Amino acid sequence: MDLSTLGTLGTLGTLGTLGTLGTETRNERTADLDRMPVTELLSVMNAEDQTVALAVRDALQEIGAAVEAITDSLRRGGRLIYIGAGTSGRIGLLDAVECPPTFGTSPEQVVGLLSGGPGAFVVAVEGAEDEPARAVTDLDEIGVNDRDTVVGLAASGRTPYVVGGLKHAAAKGAMTVSIACNRDAVISRYADIPIEVPTGPEILTGSTRLKGGTAEKMVCNMLSTASMVRLGKVYGNLMVDVKASNDKLVDRARRMVVQATGTDPDSAAEALRAAGGHAKTAIVMLLARCSAEEAARRLEEANGDTRTAIGLA
Repeated sequence: MDLSTLGTLGTLGTLGTLGTLGTETRNERTADLDRMPVTELLSVMNAEDQTVALAVRDALQEIGAAVEAITDSLRRGGRLIYIGAGTSGRIGLLDAVECPPTFGTSPEQVVGLLSGGPGAFVVAVEGAEDEPARAVTDLDEIGVNDRDTVVGLAASGRTPYVVGGLKHAAAKGAMTVSIACNRDAVISRYADIPIEVPTGPEILTGSTRLKGGTAEKMVCNMLSTASMVRLGKVYGNLMVDVKASNDKLVDRARRMVVQATGTDPDSAAEALRAAGGHAKTAIVMLLARCSAEEAARRLEEANGDTRTAIGLA
C-alpha cells in the first residue's frame, strides 16, 4: 500500500469498512444505556471491563516476543518508540513519560509520538490521524534507525498515521510492533510482531477510550515494565532505579534500601546520602560491603544489573 493512498478521509475505504470492526459494533447488553440506573450502568461497565484482562491474556505470547525485541533494542543503545493518534497515542506517550522517574531511563530511551504533536495530548488535532506522512516526518525528526523498536497503537487497527509510521520504521530497519483491539487488523500487516487484543463492542458504541484504551494501557504496562525488569532496573520487585525527586520518592528509596538489604532506616539513609540518593547504588554498597565509588563501578561493569553487581568479585 502506497502512503499516497492514505492521505485523505476520502480514501480511507482502502483500509476496510469501519462499521464492520468489533470495536465499532453495538453492544446488545447496553442497548438501554441511557435509561439504566447509575448502579446498573456501573455494574455492566465493570463487567465489560473484566473481559479486557482475559483478552490481553490470550496475546501474552506475542507480547512476550515484543518484550524481547524491546529489550534487545535498549541493550544495543536503541529506543522504544510508541506512535499513535488520539487516545491510543496519548496512552503510548503516557507510558513513555513515566519511564524516566520509574526506571531512571533518559527521556530519549522511551519516546511517545502523538499525531498532531505534544499539544494534541490536551487539545485534539482533528484529521491528524489520517495523514501517514506526518508519521514519516515525526520519526525522521527523532532519527529512527535499525536499533529501535517502534510500537504502533491503534484500537481500530487501521489508523493511517500508524500505518505510515510502521511502514517507514520498517524501511529504516527498525523492529516493528503493532497493538490493535480487533482481529485481522490492517496495522498487523505492517508489523514484525502484531499484537491483537479483540475487546469487542464498547458499552458506548465506538468509544474505544473505554475497553480499547484499557487494553492498550495494559499492554504498554507489560511492554515497558517487563523490558525494564529484563534490563536489571528492578531488584526483586523493587524499582531500584527510581529517581528520588520529591519527599515521597526519597522516603520510598530509603524503604527500598531497608527492604533489599535488611539494614536499619538510619543506615539506609546514610548509604543513600553517600550514593547521591540512588537506591541501586546504596543497595550494592551495603550488600557487597563496598564504597559508593566501588558500587557505581560494579554497576557499570554489570550494565546496571543489581544482582550481578553485588556478586562481582
